[in-house]
Amino acid sequence: MSTSTLARPAVPAARRGLGYLTVTGLAWGTTGAAAELVYRAGDLGPAAVSFWRHLGGLVLLLAFTALRPKRTRTASTTPLRRRALLLAGVGTGMAVFQTAYFAAVEATGVAAATLLTLGSGPVLTAVGSRILLGEHLGRGGALAVAGAVSGLGVLVLGNGSGVIDLAGVALSLLSAAGYAAVTLLGRATGRRSDGENPFTLTMWSFGIGAALLFAPAWFEGLAPSTGDPVRTFAVIGYLALFTTALAYPLYFAGAARVRATTASVMMLIEPVTAAFLAVAVLEEPLTVATVAGAVVLLGSITALALAESRR
Repeated sequence: MSTSTLARPAVPAARRGLGYLTVTGLAWGTTGAAAELVYRAGDLGPAAVSFWRHLGGLVLLLAFTALRPKRTRTASTTPLRRRALLLAGVGTGMAVFQTAYFAAVEATGVAAATLLTLGSGPVLTAVGSRILLGEHLGRGGALAVAGAVSGLGVLVLGNGSGVIDLAGVALSLLSAAGYAAVTLLGRATGRRSDGENPFTLTMWSFGIGAALLFAPAWFEGLAPSTGDPVRTFAVIGYLALFTTALAYPLYFAGAARVRATTASVMMLIEPVTAAFLAVAVLEEPLTVATVAGAVVLLGSITALALAESRR
C-alpha cells in the first residue's frame, strides 16, 4: 500500500469536521427561538429551561447508549484526576454557556443575544487557543476573527438602545466565555490519543451541568405555574432531542477534527439561523445593522471553511 493511500483517510477529516459543525450550527440556531416560545407559553425561567434541557439530553443519550449495539472499547488511560477536571470543566462551561444565553434571550431578544454570544465567542476562543493550546491562527483564521469582530461592532454600534439591552450584552459575553471554555476543552482532549470519547464527554457534561443547575432551577421554579405547561414541555422536549442529544455529540466530534478557532467561527452559522428565525417566526424587528452584521459573520464562516478544507 502506497504512502498516498495511507494518508488518504486523513485528508477528509477536516471536511467531515466542518460537516458535523454545520449540522450542529443549524440545530443550535433554533435554540433561541425555542426558548422564546417557552417564555411566551408560561413563566419558566432561564435556569429551569437550561436544567430541563441538560436533563432531557442526558436521558435521551443514556437511552441511545442502552439500545445501540455493544462495541469493544479500549479502556481509557487518561489519569483519573485529569479526566475529572476535564469533565467538571466541560460540564460547568456548558451550564454557564446555556443558562446565560437563555437569560440573554429573555433580556434582549433572540437575534441580538445569539449574534452577540456567537460573535464574541470566536474572539475569546482565539485568544484562549493561542495562550493555552499554542495554536496559530494563520491568515484564514485571522481574517475570520477580524470578520467576527467587525460584525459584532456593527451589531452593537449600529443598533439603538431599544434593540440592544446592556444586561443582555453582559449575559451574552458570559455565555460566550462558557462556550469558549467548552470549545477549548473539547479541542484539547481531541488532540490526545487517550482523549475522551465525544459521546461520553457529552453525557458527562450534561449530567454535571444538570446537577449544577438543579438548585437555581428549583428556586426559580421547575415547572410553570401559569400559561400552557403542555406546550412548554413540548418545546423543551424539542430542545432536549434535536438541539442537545443530536447536536452536541456532532459538535464534539467536529471540534476534535479542526482547530479550536475554526470550530468557534463555524458556529457562527447559529446566529445567522437564529436571526432569520427571530424575524420570520418571532417577528422581531429587522434592522440594517442586524442584516449587515449577519452578512459579515457568514462571510467569515465561508472564508475559514475554505481555508480549513485546503489545510
